[in-house]
Amino acid sequence: MQDACVPRAHVNSSESLDMKATGTVAAMMFVCVAASTAAAQNTKPRPEDTEVWKPVPAVVTPGRTDLDAPSDAIKLFDGHDESAWVSADDHSPARWDVHDGLLTVNKKSDNIETKRSFTNYQLHIEWRVPEGITGSGQARGNSGVFLASTGPGDDGYEIQVLDSYNNATYVNGQAAAIYKQYPPLVNAMRKPGEWNVYDVIWTAPTFKSDGSLDTPAYVTAFHNGVLVQNHVALLGPTLYIGKPAYKAHGPEPIKLQAHGDPSAPISFRNIWVRPLPDAPQVHVP
Repeated sequence: MQDACVPRAHVNSSESLDMKATGTVAAMMFVCVAASTAAAQNTKPRPEDTEVWKPVPAVVTPGRTDLDAPSDAIKLFDGHDESAWVSADDHSPARWDVHDGLLTVNKKSDNIETKRSFTNYQLHIEWRVPEGITGSGQARGNSGVFLASTGPGDDGYEIQVLDSYNNATYVNGQAAAIYKQYPPLVNAMRKPGEWNVYDVIWTAPTFKSDGSLDTPAYVTAFHNGVLVQNHVALLGPTLYIGKPAYKAHGPEPIKLQAHGDPSAPISFRNIWVRPLPDAPQVHVP
C-alpha cells in the first residue's frame, strides 16, 4: 500500500506537471509534516510519566530528639523495668540491676534476651562504660549486643561493646566490630563516663527449604552518629574460636551479654527497636 504521506505526481502526455497537482502535493506534504511534529510532541517525556502517587507511606511521628523512640518503635527498656527481657539460658525473669533509669549488667547472672523475636529491624541502644574503669584489652568494659540470639550463652551475631577509648586490642574485637568478622571503619568511642550510641540496621539471613543459605545477614551500624559498618555481609554467627558457618533459623531475640571480665559492669539505657518489612525494598516504576 502506498504511504499516504508520499503522494504520486500526475503528469500529462507531454510530461508537464499539472499545476493543480503540484498544489495538492504541497498541501499534503504540509499536512504530513504537521502530523509528524504533533506525534513527536505527544511522545516527548513528561515529568508526570515518572511520578508515583500510591501506595502512600505510613506516617511515623519522630521522637522529640533523634535519640527518642518514634511512634512505631517497640520500647525494650525505657528506664523502668526488665519486663521485655528474660534470661538467655533458661528464659526465667531477667536478673540485671535496674536503677536510676539504667539497666546495669549483673555479672553474677547470665546474658539476657528479649521476650519477642525479630527478623529485620532498626535498633537504637545507648551504653556507658563507668568512669574510672580498670583493666586493658578485652578485660575492660566488655559486653556485646547480639543482633540475633540463636541459642544460650554467646550463640548468635554480635556487635561488640567494649571500652575502646585509648585501649588497644585486636581490631575485629574492639567496640563496634562485628565480632571477629569486621573491624569498625573508624573508632568513634567516647571516653568512660560518657554515653555511647549504637544505631543498627539488621537484615536477617534467609534460608532455602533444604536449610542451606539463601541470602546472608547484613549489618549497617552507626556509632555515635558515625558510620562504622556499611552493609557488611556476615559470614555466619560470630564465634570466639573457629570459622563461622550458617545454620538455618527464623526470627530470633536480641541479646545483651554479661561478660565475665573483672572490670566494673557497664550500663544500658533507652533501648528501642523498629521492625522492618521481611521483603526487600523494591523500586516502584
